[in-house]
Amino acid sequence: MSGVEAPLRPKRKKVLVDYLVQFRWIVVIFVVLPVSCFIYFRLFLGHVRSAMKSDERRRKEHEENVLKVIKRLKQRDPTKDGLVCTARKPYIAVGMRNVDYKRARHFEVDLSAFRNIVEIDKERMIAKVEPLVNMGQITRATIPMNLSLAVVAELDDLTVGGLINGYGIEGSSHLYGLFSDTVVAMEVVLADGRLVRCTKDNEHSDLFYGIPWSQGTLGLMVSAEIKLIPVREYMRVTYTPHRGTLKELAQAYADSFAPRDGDSSRVPDFVETMIYTPTEAVCMTGKYASEAEAKKKGNVINSIGWWFKPWFYQHAQTALQMGEFVEYIPTREYHHRHTRSLYWEGKLILPCADQWWFRWFLGWLMPPKVSLLKATQGEAIRNYYHDMHVIQDLLIPLYKVADALEFCHRETELYPVWLCPHRLFKLPLKTMVHPETGFEDHHRQGDTSFAQMFTDVGLYYAPGPVFRGEEFDGAEVVRKLEEWMIQNHGFQPQYSVSELTEKNFWRMFDASHYEHCRRKYGAIGTFMNVYYKSKKGRKTEKEVQDAEAEAAIVEADHAEED
Repeated sequence: MSGVEAPLRPKRKKVLVDYLVQFRWIVVIFVVLPVSCFIYFRLFLGHVRSAMKSDERRRKEHEENVLKVIKRLKQRDPTKDGLVCTARKPYIAVGMRNVDYKRARHFEVDLSAFRNIVEIDKERMIAKVEPLVNMGQITRATIPMNLSLAVVAELDDLTVGGLINGYGIEGSSHLYGLFSDTVVAMEVVLADGRLVRCTKDNEHSDLFYGIPWSQGTLGLMVSAEIKLIPVREYMRVTYTPHRGTLKELAQAYADSFAPRDGDSSRVPDFVETMIYTPTEAVCMTGKYASEAEAKKKGNVINSIGWWFKPWFYQHAQTALQMGEFVEYIPTREYHHRHTRSLYWEGKLILPCADQWWFRWFLGWLMPPKVSLLKATQGEAIRNYYHDMHVIQDLLIPLYKVADALEFCHRETELYPVWLCPHRLFKLPLKTMVHPETGFEDHHRQGDTSFAQMFTDVGLYYAPGPVFRGEEFDGAEVVRKLEEWMIQNHGFQPQYSVSELTEKNFWRMFDASHYEHCRRKYGAIGTFMNVYYKSKKGRKTEKEVQDAEAEAAIVEADHAEED
């Protein structure tokens, strides 16, 4: 027994949109998958062409493209043009949040050319990349060199710009923190067209710490220098099943990467846990391994990247029947283990896609491109997903994971649940997300003197009541999740659908340093405030005008100070 009871709910009457969602697989198979495959192939060719260019040519193209951005920004007339945003179509973003702020008056800056890996510096162990470089592209370039980004977000399509301006995590984040924590330097074009390079210790260090979680509302990032680490050819993955209450599963998860005796030799290179039911979970830990070790007699090599292979989360689930087992997975394939199935969302999008016959004959078309799924769903289906579907990440302190699991079970009964730990570092200043004050005095499991251990509790599926045909108020559940996070020093990544009011948004996130950067770097009146960019629903002309009025007030304040 899980030890937690979920409330009883009345049955819900089906409406037309339920049938549109039920048979949406027809559109996905015959439209979305073929078009996605074509787009992926075009992107791959673009990446190949980019890789064939010399370092000098890539640097020159980068400089030319930056000058175009600066020129474009200087063409903006603040008296009549709207707020600045990129020219990317609203549905392109990977995530459920409505990118509706572009429906209001705005001034577009095209960043579509920023897709190059500018340089891989093996001596400094740095990769300089442009913001639209995605994870698939960069692992294709670095893994053959036995190098990798310290944190590689699992899905191929996730871009460097989105992961820095927003949020990015991976199974190595218990060592290196979030994706933005691995950035060494950034080039940012400010509201007035100035290009600045910011690092942790130069004159623009405040901007360096302000960019993460700002959603591109402080300036336009045009490149980033990111930490590289040495890696081996394979990942030695251990699958360990656990059964018990949610509290017991949470403790087993914590013990899998943070030994209570403090023995650092037992800390894995990678870790994640999937909770399949309220009483069953599988903890996965990974250690880099050489090709020679992987190919020793008796060792099992599993190339999970082949299109016909079982989806990773289902493969891991077999440990509940088989018991603990160990295998070796090629490193790049391990990094992108959740791409084909989009974690487990693929099962909802195409109910038959995990079957052996589909994987063999059509599995090579997977995954559907998220942007195309969004572009073809229409308003009714989009609203249905907001109401009957949950895509949320709860970033919470490690010691609160058991409480979070019990709360999520009561409210959603949603499984599988993804658990991934990450360090939240104590920085020289208080940024939008930060550890609890005085955490280091408690000496809790996983914490150090310089970082508090947090966990991403990932909810990506249809809740139990929806599967049972019961009433479910998705918006109300999200409001409860958000309030729970606020009360427990948690944070919600802004890619997801949010029900936060402006007051509650700034209860969750700390505004002080962000507002300092907005004022100092002239973002007010040029870039939309991060709350209005993240909020649910269409953004209105009034909100654009309010931002312009805010800029006028700030200018008047500066004039009085002078």
